[in-house]
Amino acid sequence: MDMPVNRFKRALANGELQVGAFLGLADGYSAEIMATAGFDWLLIDGEHAPNDIPAILAQLQAISPYPVHSVVRTPDHDVARIKRLLDIGVQSLLVPMVESAAQAIALVRATRYPPHGIRGVGTALARAARWNGVNGYFEHADSEMCLIVQIESQAGLDALERILAIDGIDAVFIGPSDLAASLGHLGNPGHPRVKEAVGQAIDRIVASGKAAGVFSADPAMAKSYQERGARFLAAGVDTLLLRNAAVDLVGKFKKQEVGTAGAAY
Repeated sequence: MDMPVNRFKRALANGELQVGAFLGLADGYSAEIMATAGFDWLLIDGEHAPNDIPAILAQLQAISPYPVHSVVRTPDHDVARIKRLLDIGVQSLLVPMVESAAQAIALVRATRYPPHGIRGVGTALARAARWNGVNGYFEHADSEMCLIVQIESQAGLDALERILAIDGIDAVFIGPSDLAASLGHLGNPGHPRVKEAVGQAIDRIVASGKAAGVFSADPAMAKSYQERGARFLAAGVDTLLLRNAAVDLVGKFKKQEVGTAGAAY
């Protein structure tokens, strides 16, 4: 069989707008529901959500029949964990809290086979290679890998140009909530200083020729980031979509206002 093509990586390289959402419910059934909604990409979150390797695998399998691309966010920079995620079929990986070129280089190496990296070889056990069923897997695996680093601190902003210069980094995603905390505005990603820092970071990423992404559940703010060149947007989180819809429903029947929350990332 042929190597699965990373359509998301190609869309980013072509400058096509990709609208997505985060998955935090850690459930294949709910992931499949989200896969039918019309998103271009869905991020299975292993950083803040209770997603372990088996749960991520179940969601990859649930999403795979639909025309939406799966992205997985790892909880950290652990090389062994990255290897396991790639082996279960992750082709697009988003790594949080990247703050230096050295970290970016290490992540590139973790996602590539030797001689360009240190990814371990175990394709007989790997869904990614369809258990040795993919023709020429080793010839294509590295080139189909999409590595996205997340910048969400002042240190990350300070190192941004050096990170962008690393071959193998396909895109940079800005995390407004942690960036807000780093800039002294914990819990307020909508603060003018934070919004301007995000916008300036997008400008710098776009100027490098790499793809810029950002989380924003506010359509007007997302539109402003898109106008600055952001090409992949996370527009919501499944957990909050469910809670806010439930709160709205019960409020209608109880005739009382129950506050809903916006997403913070």
